[in-house]
Amino acid sequence: MAEIATLARPYAEAAFRSALEARDLRGWSAALSLAGQIAAEPRMADALGNPRLTRAQKLEVFFGVGGEGLPAPVRNLVTILVEGARASLLPEIAAQFESLKRAHDAVLKVRIVSARELAGAERDDLVAAIGRKYGRTIEATVEIDASLIGGARIHVGDEVIHASMRDALEQMSVALAH
Repeated sequence: MAEIATLARPYAEAAFRSALEARDLRGWSAALSLAGQIAAEPRMADALGNPRLTRAQKLEVFFGVGGEGLPAPVRNLVTILVEGARASLLPEIAAQFESLKRAHDAVLKVRIVSARELAGAERDDLVAAIGRKYGRTIEATVEIDASLIGGARIHVGDEVIHASMRDALEQMSVALAH
């Protein structure tokens, strides 16, 4: 997986620079997302990998599916990738582009795993507190895991904030064992 990420990175960064220059992050984001979804579809992936199809045929099929959702700059990127037999990188390029866009917009993706359903105000207060702690806008997803007993676990990138009853009990157990 690291190899795919490494190969996709220069394309994602170049697309991001182009989107910044064009002042069209949203447009690029939508178009790359669409291109990534098209390339990830199993039948399209088979067609793109089919040695019997010419590059022109592959592009015709791809652009036929993408329609008007693929503006000229993204079509150029897709053409480069298809000609270089790297169209399979499109989903990863789209994902990396989104990461660059979030960083640019100072948006941080957070996963909150809660022991119970969070009411709207509770969720909003928690997201606001995380936003203040990290100084960024938060894009949060919430999952329920009753095994946490109470509280929550908050995943921010590689960091995990353990604020659940289960985590506290495990920490006490380790402390008492020593």
